[in-house]
Formats: sequence, structure tokens, C-alpha cells
Amino acid sequence: MSKVIGIDPGTVSFDLCGLEDGRVFLDTTIPSAEIGANPQVLVDVLKAAQPLDLVIGPSGYGLPWVNIEAFGEQELFLFILADERERSQVSVLGGMSEMVSMLKTSGLPVVFMPGVIHLPTVPVHRKANKIDMGTADKLCCLALGIIDQAQRHHIAYNATSFIYVEVGGAYTAVMTVQAGQVVDGLGARAVGRVIDSLGAMDGELAYLLGTFPKSVLFSGGVASMTGQPALSPEAALELRETVPAAHAAWEALFEGVKKSVAAQMAIVPNVREILLSGRLCRIPAVREELADRLSRYAPVHRISGLAHVAKEAAQGAALIADGMAGGQYAGLVETMRLKEASGTVLDYIHVSLADELKRKYLRGAAD
Repeated sequence: MSKVIGIDPGTVSFDLCGLEDGRVFLDTTIPSAEIGANPQVLVDVLKAAQPLDLVIGPSGYGLPWVNIEAFGEQELFLFILADERERSQVSVLGGMSEMVSMLKTSGLPVVFMPGVIHLPTVPVHRKANKIDMGTADKLCCLALGIIDQAQRHHIAYNATSFIYVEVGGAYTAVMTVQAGQVVDGLGARAVGRVIDSLGAMDGELAYLLGTFPKSVLFSGGVASMTGQPALSPEAALELRETVPAAHAAWEALFEGVKKSVAAQMAIVPNVREILLSGRLCRIPAVREELADRLSRYAPVHRISGLAHVAKEAAQGAALIADGMAGGQYAGLVETMRLKEASGTVLDYIHVSLADELKRKYLRGAAD
């Protein structure tokens, strides 16, 4: 018996999925701008669902099982990897500190969860000089992927094997599950461009830019390449066949995803399927193009999920919350070894300024 809620803090919306004894009882979405302006909106939705056994809160880049009571300034930084000045320039980030303060005083059983890099199932050598191998919400997608494949094929969690492609508007990730465990991941800054972001950045470009605001990471995507940064995915897609810049932009996106999948196939060459989800995969033409390009590697399947409104990450967060609370998905959490997650996203940085970086942002870092 458990009653839990999972939250997905998306760029466009905050999605909430609630499970009671394994059944969906909450399936809703709230515009991110609304929560950024008034975080109490989120708290009110959670309170209305009480009593709750567990809430997996918005966890950003990952905070392995940090309780809301222990959430401080270091946790806030590791959550969003942006300083106070940067936070004030993005509405959702600016409201995050206020939201956490409200959650602290709410009495709600909120915990934050890890990202891919925190998992013991990912070999250390794959983590070297990485920060984002799949944020916490992307890890939630993998949990949903395991459930989806296990149920469709009537197999055990530890028999699942797939490459998961999550194609969002600002973030994309390509991650691999083998024997029900996450073994590798390419996060948003390692995969090709999407609508609102350039994805991977050439190191020489980063050097030439010098110190640059985080907003730069949310530029250079498909929309920027068309010369119209505010363009919606649907509008950009309409230009693909008539505007050369738009054609090149979409080709960069599709090819980038394909190259990332091919790279993951080098690690696990015999996956059962490639699973698709994300905002862009809800556009039929984009989904069909990706499926056509990726089908040479393995059968392609779009995640169906448990809910109708909340996105895949919120559903996965609810599954994990249920498992952590000892519900019917406890076996999922055990198979994925989620409880063993530990560390911070800065633990595997080995560049020349790594020690300075850790001293600046981590409590107890050696001088």
C-alpha cells in the first residue's frame, strides 16, 4: 500500500503523476512560467493529494536521495548548476529557491533523486569528465522504459535491454539499459542539437566564448539555425523542405541522434529495442523520421506510458517513488540499484581546474 507523486520539472511545464497502490490517481500539468511566478501553485497541488508516503521532487542534474530538510545552498547549485545571478534571469530557476523553501515548511515527504552519473551500474571510466549523462528526469524515463518493455514482452525487469532516446525541446538524451540496469548515457551536452539548444559544444568554441552565461547553452539549436530563434518545432518543420537553413538544421538534429544511438550500440550491440519519447517525438513527422533512421539498429517503439497528461519523466518518477516507498514497484528500484546511488555531478571531473571548481561549490572539498 503506497501513495506517491513524481514531478517532472520541464522547460515548458511541470508534470505531476500520482500512484496509489500502483494505479494513477493524479495526472496533470502546470505551465513552468506559472510555477516560476508562484511556486505555491505546486505546493497546493501536492497538499491536496495528502496523505502521501513519498514525493520525488524536481531533481535537476541529480541529488541522490537528499531529503527536503537537508536541502541547502550547495544542493540548490548542484540541482541547476547556475549561480544566483544566472538564476534570476530564468523565471523557473529564479523561483526554485522559493519553491524549495515552501516545500520545506509544507511537511510533505519530499526527496530528491539521482541522475545517471550517480549510479553504481555505470562504469567509472564512462563517467570521466562528465557531468550530464542523463539528468534525474531522464533517469525517470528509463524506469518507465523498463516497465514498458517488461510488460509488453512479458519479461522480468532484469531481462530488459534497450537504448532510450528522449528528444525534448531544449534537452535530448540517449541512454542504454542492459539487464534492467543503466550502463551509459549521453546527456544534453553530448548529443546533437534540438530545437532550443546546440547540444554538444566544440571545446574550441567554448574557449573562444570565454566566460559565457548559461543562456548560451539554450541557443544554437534548430530554431536558431533557421534565423528565427522563437520558432516552434512545428513551424520549423514546415520550413524543412523549402528553406535550406531549416533543412540543414533538421538534418543536424536527426543525424545527431542517429550518431548517438550508433555510439551506444558499440557498448551494447544486441539491445532488444530502441525506445522513443519526448516533446518532439509527439510530432508524427519527427517520430516517423527518427524511427526510419534508427530501425537499422533495432526495432523502434514509442513509449506508451501509464498516464495521459503527465509526460514520461513524471510517470517514471512516480514508479520510482512507489518502489522507494515499498510499493509494487520495489523490484524495479532493486533491479536498477537506485538506492545505491551516491556522490555529486562534480566527482568525476579531472581537468586542470577541477580542484578549484570543487572547492568553490562543494562542502568539505580538500584545500
